[in-house]
Amino acid sequence: MSTISTIDAIYRHLLKRYLFRRDAERAHRTMLRMLAAMPAFSAPRDKPELGVKLWGIDFSNPIGLAAGMDKDAVAVHGWETLGFGFAELGTITPRPQAGNEIPRIWRVPERRALINRLGFPSEGMEAVAPRLEQLRKAGVSIPLALNFGPNKDTPLEGIAADYGALIARLGPLADFIVVNVSSPNTPGLRNWESPRKMSELFTAIHEHAGKLPRPTPVLVKISPDLERNELFRICDSAPALGIDGIVACNTTVAREAVGVSSPHPGGLSGEPILIRTRELIRDMYTHTRGKIPIIGVGGIASAEDAWLHIRAGASLVELYTGLVYEGPGLIARIKTGLADLLHRGGFRSISEAVGIDR
Repeated sequence: MSTISTIDAIYRHLLKRYLFRRDAERAHRTMLRMLAAMPAFSAPRDKPELGVKLWGIDFSNPIGLAAGMDKDAVAVHGWETLGFGFAELGTITPRPQAGNEIPRIWRVPERRALINRLGFPSEGMEAVAPRLEQLRKAGVSIPLALNFGPNKDTPLEGIAADYGALIARLGPLADFIVVNVSSPNTPGLRNWESPRKMSELFTAIHEHAGKLPRPTPVLVKISPDLERNELFRICDSAPALGIDGIVACNTTVAREAVGVSSPHPGGLSGEPILIRTRELIRDMYTHTRGKIPIIGVGGIASAEDAWLHIRAGASLVELYTGLVYEGPGLIARIKTGLADLLHRGGFRSISEAVGIDR
């Protein structure tokens, strides 16, 4: 039995039952500590047809870790061992902050979903920077994206400066950067999703990004709750704003629309937003004629889910909630399934399949 198969079997048959009896956030922290302590194992080499080249970056496979799972970059070697093609770390804020009061994560097991109102708990950029510097010195085999957000108590006029500070401090350590303007748990943050406000924000961001030692792609993470005309306005303005790609999407607060009722506040992720995410990806890909790379995140729990996001227009995909319910073997299962789906469809690479269903 392979290392990953062993880890997955332990999780599904022993750990999951124990963890699901505990508060969701405490369980999350327990798993992070275990992954951080895991000895470094080399993941099996990915099949060549799973490789993706985007923004000049080589991804050995298109499966990434979504932001929110490893906010402070404590378990990167664990994500490598599990076979991810890349990891999006964060959301990282300039200064340390506790986030919203506990409890703030709830499971919805009957829908294989999560609700969170974390509010960017972060150790802050000065705590995360030494970890990333050590990772770079020691060598890390997967590309690292850093997801940035402002501090909760930053006044409106200081938001752009928060992003600028993050890019100046951590940008040199990132393979690409994701600007988070779509979390529903930081008051007023989604107001920055309008093209006018984004123009103000990205002007400041690129002032700092332009000073980085090497060109670093800057992406924006959007909300699934955008009206289509707002979405298309963002897409149309993206080239002028210097946006290199879009992460679609964050959690939703429109729960009734996806058939979930809960008394808990916060954003919903997991299976219920799978179709909404795919429609968003397809609409963006069609509207832009595939000219803006998309990372699809939302509801993926199988190879078929990832495959249909790719066919809708996503060049890369990310996992979060599916990992919680399906276990660490999910990455290997998706990669095996994707290779089979490529072969059956007559495709030689992931890139050939991107957007074919538009």
